[in-house]
Amino acid sequence: MRVDFYQLSRDSAEATLPQIARNTLKAGERLLVVSGDAVQLGRIGEALWAKLPESFLAHGRAGGEHDAQQPILLSDAPEPANGARFIALADGVWREGEVPFERSFYLFDEATLQGARDCWRMLGTRDGIERHFWKQEGGKWVEGP
Repeated sequence: MRVDFYQLSRDSAEATLPQIARNTLKAGERLLVVSGDAVQLGRIGEALWAKLPESFLAHGRAGGEHDAQQPILLSDAPEPANGARFIALADGVWREGEVPFERSFYLFDEATLQGARDCWRMLGTRDGIERHFWKQEGGKWVEGP
C-alpha cells in the first residue's frame, strides 16, 4: 500500500481534496473520503461542487441507496461501499484495521501534526508500505524529505 502524507500549511483539506479526487478519477479509480467531522464532510462536498460545470466531481454521502455507484463517497468510516481502492483521510486521523486500500492520502495540519509523525514512524516498521511526504511550496505540492 502507498501512503501519501499531505502536510496542510496554506490550504485546507477542503481545498486540497478536489485535486486529489480529480487525479484519482483520471487514474480510473474510485475514492473514499473519510472524516469524523460531519461539518468538514459537508464543506468537502461543497468543494466538490465547483462553480464551473466541467469541474464538478460526482460524489455522494455514505448511507444512501446509491453508494456503490458513487465515484467519490464521503463517509465517517473507512468502509468502501463504493468499491474504492483509494482513501483520503481528511481529518488528520489514521484509522487502523484491515485496510482494503491500495493508496491512502493522509491529510494533516498543525493540530494533527504529532499524530502524523507517530503514524509515519509506525508505518515505517511495516512491510509492504510505501510512504511519501508532500508539502506546499509556492502554491503547489512538492515531494519532501
